Amino acid sequence: MTQALPEPGRMLKTLRLAREWSLSQTAAQTGVSKAMLGQIERGESSPTVATLWKIATGFNVPFSLFITAEASNAEILRSEETRRWQQQNSAMQISSLFPFDPQLGFDMLVVELAAGALSESSAHDSGVIEHVVVIAGELQLAIGEQWHTLKAGEGLRFQADVSHSYRNSSTQSVRFHSLIHYPGGKANR
Repeated sequence: MTQALPEPGRMLKTLRLAREWSLSQTAAQTGVSKAMLGQIERGESSPTVATLWKIATGFNVPFSLFITAEASNAEILRSEETRRWQQQNSAMQISSLFPFDPQLGFDMLVVELAAGALSESSAHDSGVIEHVVVIAGELQLAIGEQWHTLKAGEGLRFQADVSHSYRNSSTQSVRFHSLIHYPGGKANR
């Protein structure tokens, strides 16, 4: 049975109220302005991928929580159950291949980065590990200050509790899988 996809604003408000955070506290925790958070909650603004990452990181929840319906362990995720998240004219698109599984403690995303694009990610919580595997194209990945070049079929596992960046210096888009593993098999939900 197909479930309704969550709306980012509704999910944001649910998380904020569950923690009893004001918009000011949420802004301080996520690095997203109070005004922008209010606009997202009211459905007046569609957040960019970068903004959703900041919100997910600030709440220590998986990114897929904002873009997928929950699925049981036996379900096959069908296209109507997965949302490709992109901002109009955005250089990055993300869809969830497997949404966060609390038993296994990971989120698996498919990311497409446009030609010439750069996406910077703030540090995740302590102990978070990310696995990046390039499917097509060539990706430059910075972990802290050190850059790595990954070609199709190559991957890199790293501690994601430091700032990291994804860059596509080519003239073609690059697609990669990002598996994010949360310490202790859980992300706070």
